[in-house]
Amino acid sequence: MTAYNDDREKAGLEVIRQLGWGQNEGVRELDEDLWRIISEANFGTIWARPGLSLRERELICISILIAIGAHGVALHFKHAKEVGFTDDELKEVILQTIPYAGLPRALSAMALFKRIQSGEEPKL
Repeated sequence: MTAYNDDREKAGLEVIRQLGWGQNEGVRELDEDLWRIISEANFGTIWARPGLSLRERELICISILIAIGAHGVALHFKHAKEVGFTDDELKEVILQTIPYAGLPRALSAMALFKRIQSGEEPKL
């Protein structure tokens, strides 16, 4: 059994819940160790820090995921309303990335965003 930090896991699960992701079951189904690392280190340590709101952290995360061309941005698009984003704001985030991340990344992100808007479920 892998050692883990119960307080960080709890903090991470609370952040994940606030983001509207339940308990991030998709990642847990993929791999239990990966899920625990993401829950503790990413959400329980980084996302749970003071200094930025979850909305601000989500904005940063979405922008970076668009910039690197990560398909996982679809999950963030789906749940961004949980921290106050509107569809119009998400569209503007995508458009804002054009001069910095490039048109191909923005096109890909917009296509994912439109699919999520139409009800398609994001996949890992």
